[in-house]
Amino acid sequence: MKDLDFNTIKSLISNKEGNQLEFKKTTGQIDRGMETICAFLNYSGGLVLFGVLDDGTIIGQDVTDSTKRSIAEHIREIEPAADVTVSYIPIPATNKQLIALHVEESKAKRPFSYKGRPYMRVESTTVTMPQSIYDDMLSQRDIARNRWEVQLNPDMTINDLDENEILKTVRLGIESGRLPENTSNNDVVDILKRFELIRNGYLKNAAAVLFANKSLEDYPQCVLRLARFNGITKSEFIDNKIVQGNLFVLLDAAMSFLFKHLSLSGVIEGIERKEQLAVPYIALREAVVNALCHRQYRTVGASVGIAIYDDRVEIENPGNFPYDWNLDDVKSEQRSNPRNPLIANVLYKRKLLENWGRGIGLMVSTCLKQGLPEPQFKLINNFVVVTFRYANYTNNGVGQQGAGKESAGSWQGVSKELGIEPEILKRIHDFCIEPKSLMEIAELLNLHDRYKMKKKYIDPLLGKYIKMTIPDKPNSRNQKYVSI
Repeated sequence: MKDLDFNTIKSLISNKEGNQLEFKKTTGQIDRGMETICAFLNYSGGLVLFGVLDDGTIIGQDVTDSTKRSIAEHIREIEPAADVTVSYIPIPATNKQLIALHVEESKAKRPFSYKGRPYMRVESTTVTMPQSIYDDMLSQRDIARNRWEVQLNPDMTINDLDENEILKTVRLGIESGRLPENTSNNDVVDILKRFELIRNGYLKNAAAVLFANKSLEDYPQCVLRLARFNGITKSEFIDNKIVQGNLFVLLDAAMSFLFKHLSLSGVIEGIERKEQLAVPYIALREAVVNALCHRQYRTVGASVGIAIYDDRVEIENPGNFPYDWNLDDVKSEQRSNPRNPLIANVLYKRKLLENWGRGIGLMVSTCLKQGLPEPQFKLINNFVVVTFRYANYTNNGVGQQGAGKESAGSWQGVSKELGIEPEILKRIHDFCIEPKSLMEIAELLNLHDRYKMKKKYIDPLLGKYIKMTIPDKPNSRNQKYVSI
């Protein structure tokens, strides 16, 4: 949970205690608070606030080095080890602070225990977990340990992984508030342990999927098929390629291919014309991330595929929906049951994936907002297929989203004026249809120094092509940029 400030805390407190929120008067109740943290870990995550009375009255408390050491020591009493984010929030006009302990859902590691005893949440109460539930969670964890992603590869070494990509993941996780500050170090082995990608000195399959620095012969499924067809059938290729590499390489290749072949459409808002991709960028990225994350990796001979036609985009991955899901469940924001939770956890920390199963709902809402049909979700020959259809398509390809072969032509004049490549101008402008941070734009362009990126690419566009969301505070850490 990022950017907890006093006003955010006040808003949370107004919701009263529940199955994901509990108040404690002071850290004199640290044991009871940690029991609740344990219960949250065994459920869907949650937040414990110290310095708040049961009725929601904020009183705060003094925070010393001894207080911080005590909290850290009690966190270490949780087994297995858990990521607990600790925040100290000053109370205005006082010397006191609120203390917030926050945990995310951790299905792959539960059941958790605190000082040797497991706990669970019943409404707004923390209780000792019954033996039957504890045994059932242990059984589920044992089943999970036999997943393909957790299998060890004795022939793979740290040298087979992309260290820069690993460190980038940590940096993005800290900046997004999804990793604690103490994760910031350059010890790759320690980072892999934190992500549970290494055991007894051996790397797991998930480590290769996420961070392999080359095409490893043991992982032929780490492949992406990309195709642009002429018309609405597969009879004729316009463009066709196969990409091999880790998940982030495949994601970048997928989005570049979609940008290359999807046309722009114009939307009039007020007196201004805004241009957007034929299918919303957010929906496309969510679909690609889901396909790469949730595919059945045990199926070696199949791969994720993206096919672009004159009337639609299809994104497919080998696998199936969970056995207890139907289409309404798939579209719900309340379900999250990743096939590969280790991979999903890293993508969540990197803010590429949401932890609450809201990704498909996001695809639906962004398409509807742009006036497109809802994406379709089907199971075809052991593949999950997501189909995005364009608006105003006609059989001869003429429409709001035509063939899309002139992806950057309209930016040629601006390119000469600003000295920036037209494709980059187009990508930034399309990407910022929804407000984006410097970090997100730098990641889109695969640039590590976002400040140099800002000077070269963002500043020249300000005022005429993009604008700040907080113009009166240009250096705000919450600053984002949106197309105009």
